[in-house]
Amino acid sequence: MKRILTNQKGITLIEMMVVIVILGILATVIFTRVGDRPEQARRTKAQVEIRELQTSLELFKLDNGFYPTTEQGLDALVSQPTTGKIPKNYPESGYLDKLPADPWGGPYVYINPGAHGEYDLESYGFDEEDGGEGKSEDIESWNLE
Repeated sequence: MKRILTNQKGITLIEMMVVIVILGILATVIFTRVGDRPEQARRTKAQVEIRELQTSLELFKLDNGFYPTTEQGLDALVSQPTTGKIPKNYPESGYLDKLPADPWGGPYVYINPGAHGEYDLESYGFDEEDGGEGKSEDIESWNLE
């Protein structure tokens, strides 16, 4: 009986603490690498949606000979404008089913005429304010990657 008890092997407290520390270090390394991914995904989604809005704006201009005014805004891509210059060749179904919000829940900003081209289109990003750096940097149609 004594022989059976002395041959049993188990994990010591020190060994268990070493394993826990190693797991903690691995979790920290993985989290720091993955932790920024959601923000990168939002920025990429905003860039893709801006490109889709640009395509719809180009179709609007191709059909009607002009871009919507700032007053008409991006809503002119969903339903035919009733103010300002009225488009004559507006399709019955519009150019978009609905206007997307940016990934942070704010509206896309459309200005015509723009300071950087025929129109400016942007998302104010995380802080929902014009300008900013890093996480709060705006995503702009004239600076897409």
